Amino acid sequence: MLKTFVPRLLTALFKTLGILPLTVLQILGWSAGFLAWMLPGRYKERAWTNLRQAFPDATRETLRSAMLSNGQLMFEMPFWWTRRNETFINSKLSCDNWEQFQVALARGKGVILLSPHAGCFELLGPVYSSHFPSTVLFRPPRKIWMQDWIVEMRTRRQLKMAPANQKGVRALVKTLMRGNTIGILPDQVPPDGEGVWAPFFGRPAYTMTLVQRLQELSGATIFILAAQRNGIGQGYTLRHKELSEPLPKDPEAAATVINQEMEEMIRKMPEQYLWGYNRYKAPKTKAARVGLSSGTEDSTTT
Repeated sequence: MLKTFVPRLLTALFKTLGILPLTVLQILGWSAGFLAWMLPGRYKERAWTNLRQAFPDATRETLRSAMLSNGQLMFEMPFWWTRRNETFINSKLSCDNWEQFQVALARGKGVILLSPHAGCFELLGPVYSSHFPSTVLFRPPRKIWMQDWIVEMRTRRQLKMAPANQKGVRALVKTLMRGNTIGILPDQVPPDGEGVWAPFFGRPAYTMTLVQRLQELSGATIFILAAQRNGIGQGYTLRHKELSEPLPKDPEAAATVINQEMEEMIRKMPEQYLWGYNRYKAPKTKAARVGLSSGTEDSTTT
């Protein structure tokens, strides 16, 4: 019963929140972020540690801004998950060059979009797929019904979701081989055996090798993207960069390049990055993954 009731309840909640104007949701998110900033907590402590790792001279004001931005992201999520009007979605994001993606796709080898957990990354899938068909990788939660709900909410006319497992990777490969676009958030910790250690803001971070393998297989063009929030009620700006050279064939060298590109994008909007994410944690071991399948480990979505 819960498997049917909870998704319906979540859908109703998201659609109710999604009806509200974006400005109202951003103000609510700002308030939630301010509350998180005022109260003690593990997330806040980790955010401060990671922020100081990246920017030793960072002040508490930067951390406060980041917490406020995190709150806004959470409340923006139902807005973008429930909106289907592509003209309206595009009106909220300013991009100075959509043609560059068309040029890259015309090469017939596909496009790989990489975005850090910065700005309103939930907007990237809906707005990009309104222009070009794409498939986005996401980390499925433990419960199947939750995975199905996420896929249903995020999928749209030209946007498909691929879970971070063998089935999902096959979907990414097929998408690239058709000359289309895939999207990945590479600053999340992959399972043990699916990454390498590479520096991220001066500290070793376990980094996925999937991007390098996909590009080597397909010859796809890589873009670094982020939707920077301009302010409450002021829309977003698409930050973008095309990598002019293929990633190195060596996995560690490729992971280092990817992390450097993530750093460069984050430096443009340090107050909009999810510093509380445990980027430097050790990957789950094989034993932990067995526990995951039996429901004893937590998982997060992306």
